[in-house]
Formats: sequence, C-alpha cells, structure tokens
Amino acid sequence: MLIVPEKDIADLMTRQAAFDAVEQVFAAMAAEDAYNFPVVREAIGHEDALYGFKGGFDRAGATLGLKAGGYWPHNLEKRNLINHQSTVFLFDPDTGKPTAMVGGNLLTALRTAAASSVSIKHLARPDAKVLGMIGAGHQATFQLRAALEQRDFERVIGWNYHPDMLPNIAKVAEEAGLPFEAVDLPDMAQADVIISITSAFAPSLMADHVSPGTHIACMGTDTKGKQEVEAALLAHATVFTDEVAQSVSIGEAQHAIAAGLISEGDIHQIGAVINGAHPGRSTDNDITLFDGTGVGLQDLAVAARVVDLAEKKGIAIHVDF
Repeated sequence: MLIVPEKDIADLMTRQAAFDAVEQVFAAMAAEDAYNFPVVREAIGHEDALYGFKGGFDRAGATLGLKAGGYWPHNLEKRNLINHQSTVFLFDPDTGKPTAMVGGNLLTALRTAAASSVSIKHLARPDAKVLGMIGAGHQATFQLRAALEQRDFERVIGWNYHPDMLPNIAKVAEEAGLPFEAVDLPDMAQADVIISITSAFAPSLMADHVSPGTHIACMGTDTKGKQEVEAALLAHATVFTDEVAQSVSIGEAQHAIAAGLISEGDIHQIGAVINGAHPGRSTDNDITLFDGTGVGLQDLAVAARVVDLAEKKGIAIHVDF
C-alpha cells in the first residue's frame, strides 16, 4: 500500500493535472464508464462537524475508492487547521485490496477548482473578458487561479458577504496582472463568466444580475438547503452538472425543481459536452449554468493522478498492510 501525505501534495499536483483528471472522469461518467456511489453525509453531534463518504468506480480509469472527511467549522479559529478535512483511499478493482491512502485537503480544493474551469472551457463564450467572483474565502482563490487559465480575461470583479475578505481574490487577480474591482451584486451583469463559491443557504445572485451570454459556475451548493443563486436563474439558463442525481437532491437544482421551474430532464451532464454528445452553448446569447455539486469520482481521479506522480518521483511511502 502507498501513502502520499498531505504535506507532499503541493509539490506533486498541478492545476493542469487536476484539470485533465476531472475532465476525463466527467467524460467517463457521461459515457457510463464510471459511476458514483450514494453519498453518506451526517452531522455527528460533535464540534458542529459534518462527516461523510463519497466513493465510486471508474471502469475506464480502473479506479475504485472513496473519500472520507467533512467540515469542522471551528478548526481555523480553535486549532489553526483548515475547516475542510479529508483523506482518499484507493483500492485495486481486481482484488479489493487497498492500494493507496492520500491526503485529500489540497486535492479537494484543486478538483473543485478544476470542475468549474472545465465548465468554463466547454461552456463560456470564447470572447469572455470579465470574470465575476461571488465569494472570497479559501476555495475562491483556487477557483480564480484555475478560471484565469481558460480565457483571456481582462479584469476581475468580486463581491463577498464580508467585504473585508475581498483582498484574498484581489491579490490573485493582481498576481495575474489583471485589475480587480469590488462591486455590488447587480454589477455582476458586467461579467461574462461568474463563479459563485459560498456556503450560503439563501441566494445572492439573482436572475436580473446576469446578462445574456453569461456562463455561471455554482460551486458552493453541496448539501440539502444550501443555495447560491435564485431558482429563477436556472429556468433562464441551459443547466449542466457533474451528476444529475446530486444536482437534483443537493445542488442548486434542488430549489428550481421544488419550485416547478425546471425538471430533471432539463439538466445535462457536463461530460456529454466533453464527449460531443451535447452541443453545449448554442448561441452567444445563451446563459449557461454549471451546478458543481462535487462527486466522489473527482476525488478518486485526482488522487490516482497524484499517486502516479508520487511513484514516478520516488516519494510515495510504501507500507505492508
């Protein structure tokens, strides 16, 4: 069995490697060569933590496993640890034997950012110039760095419920040589691409904040009750997701479905666009929306990639198990 500790991930995994892994597994899902297992997610009644498991099997990539972990909301203030904690376990699909244990914290951030950047590559207008960010926390910096690699953006605008956090993303924009402007939510109408990455339970982005031709990546809603955008926005958009079942149950689509604004059949897999089975954006005036709920196969794909890199560099820890 191989162990790749959390401390080694940053020197192994690149944004491009994460992007490639996520794009490939989304395509495998749409081709029915990979599938996710039902998610287990529980409030454990201790430290206000949410803990759970996400797993799946990618037949095309011969990857089987699960991610165990969750959200400990007091970690940062009490222990100077990030609030999201996770570990990925991989197994040999031929024998069931464990093959690897991989630190999952940085990988989770990279795979989440990769998912939205995959959606930008395949759904945003080629001439997109203004990138809008809703949210300015830890994950938002990963989202912004990945997104900036997908189009020749000329400026970044941002909004956050706590404006004092906006320098987090302003710094990333400035490092990329782009101007950053803090805006009010209605000013998101200037954006050609909008990424929403918050943990909100009430919508911030409304339908009238979005201009025709915009691509929106909703990356924060991954639990029943969470909501980042007005349900009516999904009715105005062509909606894509990582996995339709999760979009309907725990993603942004849960609210539009409940309101009767869209049906499950109105939601498309992003992998179908990657495979060429769905045309994606049909006109420059289409509003496209990616509901990124986060699936176990994303975690397994990036973990398998980092294990390969660790073996090639000779830094994976081998243990008898």
